[in-house]
Parts: sequence; C-alpha cells; structure tokens
Amino acid sequence: MISTFIQRCRGLERNLFLFLAGMALLGVSSGMFETTFNNYVSDTFNLGADARGMLEFPRELPGFLTALFAGLLFFLAETRIAGFSALGIGLGMIGLAWIGPHWWAMLVFLTLWSAGSHLIMPVRSSVTMELAASTQRGRRMGQIAATAIAASIVGCSLVWVTMRWLHASYSLIFTLGGLSAIIASLFLFAMRLPNAHLQRPKFVWRGRYWLYYVLAFLFGARKQVFITFGPWVLIRIFHQPAWIFAQLWIAAAILGVFFQPALGRAIDRFGERTVLLVDSGLIFLVCAGYGFAHLLPNPTLALALLYACFVGDNLLFGVNMARDTYLSKIVEQPDHLAPTLSLGITINHAVSMSIPTVGGLMWMKYGHSSVFIATACVALLMGVFSSMVRLPGRQQAANSKQ
Repeated sequence: MISTFIQRCRGLERNLFLFLAGMALLGVSSGMFETTFNNYVSDTFNLGADARGMLEFPRELPGFLTALFAGLLFFLAETRIAGFSALGIGLGMIGLAWIGPHWWAMLVFLTLWSAGSHLIMPVRSSVTMELAASTQRGRRMGQIAATAIAASIVGCSLVWVTMRWLHASYSLIFTLGGLSAIIASLFLFAMRLPNAHLQRPKFVWRGRYWLYYVLAFLFGARKQVFITFGPWVLIRIFHQPAWIFAQLWIAAAILGVFFQPALGRAIDRFGERTVLLVDSGLIFLVCAGYGFAHLLPNPTLALALLYACFVGDNLLFGVNMARDTYLSKIVEQPDHLAPTLSLGITINHAVSMSIPTVGGLMWMKYGHSSVFIATACVALLMGVFSSMVRLPGRQQAANSKQ
C-alpha cells in the first residue's frame, strides 16, 4: 500500500504535488488550531459568551480586508501569496504559543494567524482551478479539500493523544502547528505556475455577480455563528475538554475524505443550485439540534446530538466550493475570478465581524437557543436565494427544450 502511494506521488505533476503537500501541512496545522482555540481562550481568559463574540471582530477583520490585501499584492504570483499566507499562519501560532496570558499580545498574533488563514482561501480556490480542466473543477476542488481534511487527522490525533494522556500544554500544540504551516510555505514558494500570475485588478464589482455576493453574505452569517457558538455550547453548557473536539474533528475528517470528493462530483453532476438547496435544509436541522438539544431528558442523547451537529456542520462547510464553481462559470473574464473570490470573502466577513457580537449579547440576555433560532432564519434565506442560481449553458439548454 505504501509503495503504491509513493508511485502515485511520483506520477503527479510537480506543481500539483507541491500544492497537495502544502495543503496537507496546512491541514495538520488547522487541525491543531481549530480543535484547541476555543478551549484556549476559555481556560486562559475565562470569557463569557458576550466577550467571546466580540473576540471575533479582530479575528475576522483580516477576512474583511482580504480583497484589499489581494489587491495590494497584485504584482505577486498567486502561489507566492499562498506561501506568504502559510508563513503568516505559522508565525501567528508560534506567537500564541509563547506569549502567556497577555490579552493584547494574543490579539496581535491571532490577527496575524487570521490574515494568513483568510488570504489563502481565495488563492487556494483559484490555484486549484488552474490545476484542473474546466470540466473537472469541482472534482479537483474536492480532491484538494479531501487531502487537507485527511491531513488534519494527524493534527487532531496529536491534540487528542498529547492532551488526553500526556497533558500537553496549549503552547506545545500551537508550536507544532506553527512549524507545520511554516514548512507548508516552503512547498508553496517552490511552485512555478505562470498562469496563476494573473494581472488582476485590485477590485472587481459587477452587477452580473450579485447573487454570488448575496450567497457570500449569508454564508458569512451562517458560518460565524457555528464557528463561534457551536463549540461554545459544548464548552460552556456541556463542559467538554479540548481533546473531545479533537475526536470530533477526526470523525469529521475521516468522513470528509469520502464526502468532499463526492460533493465535488455532485456539483459536476447535479449542479450548484441543487447542492446549495440541500445544504440550506441541512443547516436548518443543525440549528435545531444546537438550539434545543439541552431540552432532551437524557444528557447522553443530548451530547450525541450535539456531536452529530458539530461533525455535520464541519462537513457542510465544504459546500462553499459550490459557490466558487458557480462564480467560475459566470465570470465575464478569467481574471475576474480571483479578485471576486476575494471580494466574496470580504463580504461574508463584513457580517462575520458583527454577527458574533450580536449573538453573544443575545446569548447572555435570551439564552443560547435564540442565537440558533435566528440562524435557522438565515438558512431559510439561503434556500430562497440558492433557488435563484442559474448557469448560462444550462439555462440556454432549458430554453431550447421549451
């Protein structure tokens, strides 16, 4: 099996191999950070739901500025931007590892980590699509996503083993994750992909893309509630430790290895509209689980439901690739793709910066269920706008049949 894997790696085109290696190492880093950050701020700073919500403003501010960053770096190849993004992730995590319980220093390194994490999102999508044939972009994005998810199992496993049985500190976890991201930057810097150096404008806004902008906005609201308050339900109401989140991420990663490629194939076969509609319905169910699991008379059953919501929601984040492939099929010019993806991230982060603060205040005043009831309404809006997705080729085919 190992020899077969090595032979397949040797058969990969050089740039694809380097990109896969970089995304895998970033997956390890992400697995270590995402499973521990909420417990880290809870244990280190003892935050309430309102303060936790407000923390998302500095964490998400770099996402809001993604289009600006991408514009300022327009002279760089996108593979270079990916390398610098990975470097920022690594240095941010290592900084968090060694600052101690200092609030303002934590905010600085969290922002650095966030800048790298957010800037690499549109670049990852555009480079991935550059490495794929036009008819197989969904498939290629699924393969890249599956690689990163599979690699995150390594990071999650390290968290699980070292924190559950060896009582490792957050400093050790963040140091290992940071080093993994820095090594990833070396692979990305080594890429040579001339077509990924787009002479892109600093900012692209077209009325033709309005539906993509709306979907990005709604995804930002849905995303941030679950990133911020989904784990907070498990931490503050059900008192779950960091290694539990590592186990849940491992479960999501194992399922994701199969789910992400299947999702990519579903996009290619059934179209973005169908995939996005199904996503909206499933998000509504996840909201119901998070909001009302505590009412179940059996605490074990309630925890099992919340675990399922956490894993399911992590898998559904992958549906964002359907929005990206939808945009790639309606762009007027190829060089609109990367800056519009960046703008989409900026739009969803405009709401991401404010929603957690509002959600935290709602939690403190009305209880955590109110946050997820409001998010269920967002899921319904996502369904309405997803039903409007139409692709030019398919629309023309439908009209010709009529």
